[in-house]
Amino acid sequence: MPDKEAIFAPLLAVGDFDKTVHEPARLMLLSILSVLDQADFVFLHHLTGLTRGNLSTHMRRLEEAGYVRIEKEFVDRRPVTGLSITPEGRTALKDYRDKMRQFLDELE
Repeated sequence: MPDKEAIFAPLLAVGDFDKTVHEPARLMLLSILSVLDQADFVFLHHLTGLTRGNLSTHMRRLEEAGYVRIEKEFVDRRPVTGLSITPEGRTALKDYRDKMRQFLDELE
């Protein structure tokens, strides 16, 4: 009889994924920011379809992890929130992608 731990070990590796990145909305946000120099909050709100509160919560979580930089300024007396991915965020996204590829390859 095959060793169950050996069979299921690759499947259990999903538990080692960075949970900050693994959450679908945050994965989407990091992916978007990875191809842009910077994006403003309104642009991300419209692009993703997330509510303002939900987007704000996810961005705060990514900022706390050091994966995004949030800069607030006033333009023509209006507040503008600029968001960009940090080098740590790029590394986390790349590591996540590499682990996910390996995970999926092991399923075959």
